[in-house]
Amino acid sequence: MEFIQEVIAHNLAQLRKKRGLSLDNVAELTGVSKAMLAQIENGKSNPTVTTLWKIANGLHVSFSAFLKETDKPQIEKININQLNPLIDDDGNYLVYSMFPFNPEKKFEVFTVDLKPGFNHISEKHLGEEYVLIQRGVLTLDVQGEKFELTPDETIKFNANTEHIYVNSTDELVRFYIIISYPD
Repeated sequence: MEFIQEVIAHNLAQLRKKRGLSLDNVAELTGVSKAMLAQIENGKSNPTVTTLWKIANGLHVSFSAFLKETDKPQIEKININQLNPLIDDDGNYLVYSMFPFNPEKKFEVFTVDLKPGFNHISEKHLGEEYVLIQRGVLTLDVQGEKFELTPDETIKFNANTEHIYVNSTDELVRFYIIISYPD
């Protein structure tokens, strides 16, 4: 995979230019400062997961619209160890884009590592979210209702609601997120 900062920079610039938007316009739509957007677009800043969600929501695009590389083959085998994660919450929440959004398929797939004793408050976003636990115990708080999930369990919910991923254990939690977007 290309260096993630370069991919995000390229895709943000392409999206902005394609829509005829200035950095000021994008800042107004997303709530992300013009200075931060310029740094991201110039490849000088690696945005957090939260910042990318704000941009995606403001521009009404999928999260992985910024992570998609061009010229992908028909068959892909991906090794997580060869991917650069997006990092949030001081390195306690790592997101690996396994299969970025494809407009024909209308979904994207991520692997997430949540370090022991930490939680991540997710931005509300479009789509339905499917969470599958690979290892560890995850507590998912959806609008105040808590669900404890163990390996081989899964849950789905409307992602346009408040949701928090919680690891209250002393072990890493690894889980998969599939986000399915409406037509």
